[in-house]
Amino acid sequence: MDEKDALILQYLYEDRVITKAAERLYITQPALSYRIQQIENRFGVKIAIKSGKGIKFTSEGEYLVSVAQKILIEIQNAKDHLTNMATEVQGTLKIGATSIFARYHLPYILKTFVDMYPKVLINVNTGQSPNIMEMLDNDKIHVAFIRGDYSWDGLKHQINEDGMSLISKSKIDLNELPSLQWIKYLPPSRAKKYEPNTLLEDEIKIWWYEKFNQPPINTMSFDSYDTCKVMVEQGLGYSFIPKIFLNDNDDFHVVDLIKKNGETVNRRSWLMYKENYAQLRVVNKFTDYIKSLKLPSSKNQLTEVEL
Repeated sequence: MDEKDALILQYLYEDRVITKAAERLYITQPALSYRIQQIENRFGVKIAIKSGKGIKFTSEGEYLVSVAQKILIEIQNAKDHLTNMATEVQGTLKIGATSIFARYHLPYILKTFVDMYPKVLINVNTGQSPNIMEMLDNDKIHVAFIRGDYSWDGLKHQINEDGMSLISKSKIDLNELPSLQWIKYLPPSRAKKYEPNTLLEDEIKIWWYEKFNQPPINTMSFDSYDTCKVMVEQGLGYSFIPKIFLNDNDDFHVVDLIKKNGETVNRRSWLMYKENYAQLRVVNKFTDYIKSLKLPSSKNQLTEVEL
């Protein structure tokens, strides 16, 4: 199986639709169907069968996909190491980042890094922290920007801390909070394997029950902090928001969440990567660059860069 066949199986497995996979491969659907038939003939097995508007992989097909994924990783590792032998910093840097980090920090980070090393190609994947952790664990990315404290045996560097705040349209009596409407951020379901050591929602609960002996009224739940913020802007209730979402021109009443022991309710951001990838020149330069930065917790720009 060559790299092209491996890539075909990988894209086909991800999309489960031949037309979509053909678009990603920049070939026609008939050409892709022919290549699939060639692979099936070569191995003497049926890779996939039609299922509704898409396809469903056979057990033999799923096995070949696993082989294809290993081949693609080995080929990319070989390319990375060969590139690493060159004197100039170049090659592809594969980054995974949480959506929040990608929105508020990554553009400014990458702009400066690319200016420093123009021959480096950047590949970025975004998502929730558990998804990025899984990609890092499975060698689909070189480095990861993660929010929250996760168990990790590789290398990691704390980037910053992002505090949590209670926001409302106007000033409210905190004693009346249980009777007011809570506009709640509801995180997506997580894979148990990649669950953080401490859940942010549990930290908020600790803060809550240190102050109140009754649960809040929960009538609105959203999977986006931005949506929660807009709802508060309309005076529909209060919400708990990471400070990074707040701007200087926002017109909110803001109360930082501080527990009885004096600790703030916050989320730490980390740079994580495997030790073997640190040997790559492009990864080494990037991680050193990140360690030189001082990232803010509440503004979407770098406050200090030491290069």
